[in-house]
Amino acid sequence: MKEFAYVRAGSVEEATAAYASHAGARYLGGGTNLVDLMKLGVERPAALVDVTRLPLDAVEELPDGALRIGAMVRNSDLAAHPLVRDRYPALSQAVLAGASGQLRNAATTGGNLLQRTRCPYFQDLSKPCNKREPGSGCGARDGVHRDHAVLGHSEHCIATHPSDMTVALAALDGRVELYGPEGARSVAAADFHRLPGDRPEQDTEIRPGELVTGVVLPAATAGLPSAYRKARDRASYAFALASVAAVLRVSDGVVGDVGLAFGALAHRPWRARRAEEALLGAAPTAAAFEHAVDLELSAAQPLRDNAYKVPLARGIAVDVLSRLADAAPARRTS
Repeated sequence: MKEFAYVRAGSVEEATAAYASHAGARYLGGGTNLVDLMKLGVERPAALVDVTRLPLDAVEELPDGALRIGAMVRNSDLAAHPLVRDRYPALSQAVLAGASGQLRNAATTGGNLLQRTRCPYFQDLSKPCNKREPGSGCGARDGVHRDHAVLGHSEHCIATHPSDMTVALAALDGRVELYGPEGARSVAAADFHRLPGDRPEQDTEIRPGELVTGVVLPAATAGLPSAYRKARDRASYAFALASVAAVLRVSDGVVGDVGLAFGALAHRPWRARRAEEALLGAAPTAAAFEHAVDLELSAAQPLRDNAYKVPLARGIAVDVLSRLADAAPARRTS
C-alpha cells in the first residue's frame, strides 16, 4: 500500500494552501471515482486534501435569478431540489440517469465534473494508455473501442467523458466556479473539459491547485423546456452509449433559443454549435431538427466498432427536440 498524507480543510483558502504545500496532492470529496482509481493504482496521490467539510453544500438562488450549486452538493440532493426540478429539468434527469442511488448519495457536484474516463485501457495498468502514461500509446484504438469517441478524438486518445450531469450543464449554459492560487474565476461548462489533442492526460482547463467551488446556472435558461435522454446497455447503473441534453424556446412559430449537447460521443460533453446555429430562426419541425443534427454529426469519425453511435445519437436528438417543441408553450414576442 502506498502511504499518503491526509489533510482535512476547514475553508476554501485552507484547502488550496494545503494542496500547494503537498506535491502530488488530490482533493477528496465523495471519493466515488478517486478512491476506485487509487485501489487500481491508476491514481497514486502523495496527499489527500479532504474538502467534505467546506461550506459548499447549498443550492441558492442569486439576485439575478441564476442558481448557484455548491461543489459539495450531493448528486441525490441536486436531482431532488425543487428549484432544479422546476427550472432546469434536464439537469435533474441527467443526474438521476447516472450511477446508482447509493453512489448518488455520496457523489458530489464537483467530483462529478472531475471524474475520469471509464476506458478499460486507462484503468488497466498492464495496457498502454496515453491518458494514464503519456507516450505509451492508445490501446483502445486498435483494441476494444465499441464505447469510445466518434467526435473530437485524436490519434493519442479516443476515450469519452462518462458524466451525465456535465452534458446537461453544457446545454444549459452553466458555468463552473473555481478558486485557486490566482483567486476566483469561472469557466463555461461547455469549455471546462478538453479534447485530447496531443495531451490527453489533461482532462480539463483547471489550473494547478484550483478547487471547483460550484456551478452557476443562468437565469436565461431557467424555466425553458429542457430534457436529457440517455441510451445504455441496460436500464440502470450503466454509462451512456450516447446521450443528449437539450433546451428549447419557441417564439412566434420559430426557434428563439436552443442549447444542444451530446454525451458519450467525445472526450468532453459535445456542445452542438453547428446544429444550434442552423436551428435559430427555423420552424421547429422534425425536418429542421434532422437537418441540424445531421450537420453536427457530419464531423463524426467513427472507428471500426462504434459507427452505431452516430445514428443512435441522431435518433435521440431529433426525438428529444421534437418532444420539447411539442411541449413548448406558444410564446409571442412583443
